[in-house]
Amino acid sequence: MQAPRVDWSMGARAARLIDWRTASQVGRRLAGNSVSIVPAERARLDEQLAEAVVTAQELVTSFTGLTVPGSRPRAWVMSRGQWIDSNIASLERAIEPLAIKALGDRIGSSPWRTRALGAQLGALLGYVSRKVLGQYDVFLPPDDEGLLYFVGPNLAGMERQYRLRPEGFRLWLALHEVTHRVQFSGAPWLRGYITEMVDTYLSTMELDPKRAIENLLRALENVRERRGAGTMGLVFALMTPRQLELFHQMQAVMSLLEGHASYVMNSVGRERIEDLDRMKRALDERRRRGGLERSFQRAIGFDQKIRQYGIGERFVAEIVEGGGMDRLNLAFEERGNLPTLQEIGEPERWLARVAPG
Repeated sequence: MQAPRVDWSMGARAARLIDWRTASQVGRRLAGNSVSIVPAERARLDEQLAEAVVTAQELVTSFTGLTVPGSRPRAWVMSRGQWIDSNIASLERAIEPLAIKALGDRIGSSPWRTRALGAQLGALLGYVSRKVLGQYDVFLPPDDEGLLYFVGPNLAGMERQYRLRPEGFRLWLALHEVTHRVQFSGAPWLRGYITEMVDTYLSTMELDPKRAIENLLRALENVRERRGAGTMGLVFALMTPRQLELFHQMQAVMSLLEGHASYVMNSVGRERIEDLDRMKRALDERRRRGGLERSFQRAIGFDQKIRQYGIGERFVAEIVEGGGMDRLNLAFEERGNLPTLQEIGEPERWLARVAPG
């Protein structure tokens, strides 16, 4: 699939808040050199993933009982640069409410500030582009709803590094991303719920520089008094009560979605894929780095993403083992059935509230 031509200068106000061209350039520069894939290998990768996502959707819908109306899933095997630009386009759509609030009637922010924000965003995306294997993009336009991202060089590089069987490993990854697609297709309200949370959170952000600095100084003092709260302690200290409430809601729903996808890919994979345990160990090793990189992961919240897989998968496993898949699927019926962050850690509380008996 050819990368879409991106016009960073037109359209939404968000383009006048962040220099997206700078974000793309910095991100691509920091993405680094990826493993080379010869044309024959690339063609095989495209072919196998195209087949894998279709097979995965049949397996996931059969296992979960969730339905997927609409088109068949489609795999886009992309480069790191294409992944960066696709996520920039999604972020531009997602932060439009913040841009409207920030700019008001002004034409735009100062050029140095927009470039600085673009460079910061690009640095983050550049790092993540080296790690990500697959992605379901929640913020894609409706016409692209069935599109699933796979970063070809990262996938091929991991297969080579850990000597993984490509066909099985690619199906296993497809099961995870397809499960996300099934979640959002089987629960059409879910996309709007997440978008609403993001919009509400962004609308609560303090944009006045003076007040933002005052809040930062107060947060630093609070963290210092608590001693050792670390980066996440500072993040929490900067949040208002409403922001903290929204953050916990987002953590809960993302833990459910990531844990559900991990549970499905591992449960279905155990019946279909050889060397699954070896693949799981390789993926865990790749995610959990030590030293300076581990510190950086904590600083940008990457370790929180990893934790979501574990605690969410335990929640899903306990619900399914205690009451079956039908009871778990109640979580996808309406927003009131979503687990809270406390319930993610104590599944029996969710069962007692949503699915007693």
